[in-house]
Amino acid sequence: MKLFIVAALFVAAAMAAPTTIDGQAQIVVQNIDNIGTGPYAYESETSNGIVQKEQGQLKNVGTENEALEVRGQYSYPGDDGVIYTITYIANELGFQPQGAHIPQSQ
Repeated sequence: MKLFIVAALFVAAAMAAPTTIDGQAQIVVQNIDNIGTGPYAYESETSNGIVQKEQGQLKNVGTENEALEVRGQYSYPGDDGVIYTITYIANELGFQPQGAHIPQSQ
C-alpha cells in the first residue's frame, strides 16, 4: 500500500508540472482517469511531439505480495528526426523499458 501511495504522489507531481516545455511547447491533449483509489490511467501529448500514456493498478490486493503494476509508453522526436518510443512495465521486479533503440540484455 505504501508503494501505491508513493506512486500516486509521483503521478500527481508529474501532472502538476508546468504546461510548457522548453518555454514553447503546449499541452494539446490531456486525459486523466483517477478517482484516488483503484486503477488509474492518463495520457498527454504536447505540441512538440511528446506523447505519453500510462495505466496502473494494484495486484495481489490484500496479500503480502500486493504491488502496484504500471504499464505505459512514451515517445518523443529525437534531434535526428526519428520518433523514439519506449514501452515499459514497472512492478515489484522494477522498471522494465523496451524500445528499438534500447539495448536488450540476453
